[in-house]
Amino acid sequence: MIARTAFCAALAGFSIALAGPSGPAYGQQAGCSESALHTAFNLWEGEWNVYGVHGRFGGHNTIRPGANGCVLHEHWQPPQSGMDGHSLNFVDPLTGQWRQVWLSSNVHIDYSGAPYGEDSMHLEGEITYFRPGEGHRSAPFRGRWQRLENGHVIQHFQQFDADTETWNDWALLTYVPRGQDPNGTDPEPGTAGPDAPAALFDQE
Repeated sequence: MIARTAFCAALAGFSIALAGPSGPAYGQQAGCSESALHTAFNLWEGEWNVYGVHGRFGGHNTIRPGANGCVLHEHWQPPQSGMDGHSLNFVDPLTGQWRQVWLSSNVHIDYSGAPYGEDSMHLEGEITYFRPGEGHRSAPFRGRWQRLENGHVIQHFQQFDADTETWNDWALLTYVPRGQDPNGTDPEPGTAGPDAPAALFDQE
């Protein structure tokens, strides 16, 4: 009984300390949905059919907001089982920059940045390939997103090669809203889609 009473008292003390003198004020905050900075990546929000550089269907990607607009959840679903991926996208309160942390089977990406124009996003950081128990290798990595007037989104990734000191394409993708895709909501793998998009990094 004494131990239980002590535990409850400690828990209550922790709650008071966590709230602090400004606790009620923080509790009244309306999340991030009214912040221009925190909604800058909403251009990517939606349910998408994704086509590769050769215009072939490669999978579905769902981008949904959470935490009252303070985070975007990504769930990538290719046709191949076990190859799905997930990311959290948010404004880092320590840097004021957008940050994405991605994890899929043996691939981790952590990069940050900001819009580089209207309806756009640019992130730079590092990609790490890993196998549990076998070590890992990392390289500089960058990505861009651009929303088009037709509602599509272009996504362009590049990885830096230290040996040649060049940025090489990693992926160039076109996002088409699932509900507006002429191929339907669930195209067969390899189905032809939009023409290959312009490379975003070539437009610097």
